[in-house]
Amino acid sequence: MAACITILGAGFGALSAVRALRHRDPRAEITLVSPRAELHYLPGIIWIPSGLRTREQLIVPLGPFFQRMGVRHVAAEVTGLQDGGRTVLTSAGALPNDALLVATGGRFIKKLPGIEHAITPCEGIAAAEQIRDRLRALQGGTIAVGFAANPQEPQAVRGGPMFEFLFGIDTQLRREGRRDRFELVFFNPSTEPGNRLGPATVRHLLAEMARRGIRTHLGHKMQRFEPGKVVTEGGEFAADLILFMPGMTGNAWFDQTDLPRSPGGLLQADEHCRVPGTEHVWVVGDSGSFPGPDWMPKQAHMADLQARAAAANLLAALAGRKPTARFKVELACIIDSLDQGTLVWRTPTRQRLLPPLRAMHWAKRAFEWNYLRPYR
Repeated sequence: MAACITILGAGFGALSAVRALRHRDPRAEITLVSPRAELHYLPGIIWIPSGLRTREQLIVPLGPFFQRMGVRHVAAEVTGLQDGGRTVLTSAGALPNDALLVATGGRFIKKLPGIEHAITPCEGIAAAEQIRDRLRALQGGTIAVGFAANPQEPQAVRGGPMFEFLFGIDTQLRREGRRDRFELVFFNPSTEPGNRLGPATVRHLLAEMARRGIRTHLGHKMQRFEPGKVVTEGGEFAADLILFMPGMTGNAWFDQTDLPRSPGGLLQADEHCRVPGTEHVWVVGDSGSFPGPDWMPKQAHMADLQARAAAANLLAALAGRKPTARFKVELACIIDSLDQGTLVWRTPTRQRLLPPLRAMHWAKRAFEWNYLRPYR
């Protein structure tokens, strides 16, 4: 009898797992649970404020992909687990499985007082559209851009896109001939923002801010946001538009399970992407806390690498074999500024930084097209 495998989520890790599982086992019964049969390509939202991308270009309907892959899609919200993960509780009812892969992403920590006065860009396309509309309406003023981490989960931070929004907005305002009406401020509780990208990259980013006339407010813990104001332990400053990315923690439905959690609220995972102490429960991407270097990123590329390893190990375990596949730890990104891009690449043994090149902007656009092609 074919194994019944349930995947939770419809993001990068989940869809990469579908492809890897189907490649290795054409007969497996795969059920995927997500609210919508859609992939939202969130790396592309950095281009929404400038009009380079629209909502329609970044949402990929997954019905045809699921049909090609022989996947049953259940349109529902996950609410919890029972029977050690063998039963998934959803808003559409209970779903049994022989193996479970969790790829539902993370949840931003919204505990900072006044955070409702800031836009959290990576919450999705609607947030990027809100930034676009606010920029169009502003005639001048101060735009503040910053991010923070989960103090209990150092890896659960997403700072890269905030540098892209910062530099992209600067480029956009210059193109529109109104940069002189705005002050851009970058703020972060660390004195070395983006240090997971490597020391050379931090120096480059800060030098680029100085070159562009972007003011920095670094090394001060956040206290709160107020209407038109950012307040830190090291002082406060006015802001007509605040873009802020808080640290990440686990999904709310994790609380309705017995799965082991990390100090930061994510699901514990071993080097094989298995949730320790469980049988046939696996996790990939932002949902998990994985062993590895402290700079290991929370990004789509890392989720893809974990998904491939998890798929191999899941099928091996179902067949009674010992899981042996381990995911490669690699940070790879292009920090885009709307007209050029900086390539950053890091592994446990090597690190590389390529200074801003126009070709890298086009490479990032080409990567988007190629990445989405299998799902269209």
